[in-house]
Amino acid sequence: MQAPSTTNDWLPTGTRIVEQVWLAWLASRCLRTRRVAMVFRTSIWLWGVGRQEFLANASWVRHEACHLRQYRRYGTLGFLVRYGWGWLRHGYGQHPMEQEARAAEAAKV
Repeated sequence: MQAPSTTNDWLPTGTRIVEQVWLAWLASRCLRTRRVAMVFRTSIWLWGVGRQEFLANASWVRHEACHLRQYRRYGTLGFLVRYGWGWLRHGYGQHPMEQEARAAEAAKV
């Protein structure tokens, strides 16, 4: 399999990128950071970062693309339950779904 030529190629067809979403702002507060990208179903919600800046960061795009794949794998309810349970049990840093997404950041295929 050949590596995608642009960061847009990492994202499944139909992925929406939405800027300045208040739930992403809330996540930024919880994570104590100014810039957040978070996935809900087939959308990537941004706060504190624009679409072009996000797309220019290949590892960040691969991270969020991994979450999009997780949504497809588990479905909306399955993703939300697993993510919520993982957050309560492991916190953000050791969360299994976040570890998978961090591993995807470095992936080239």
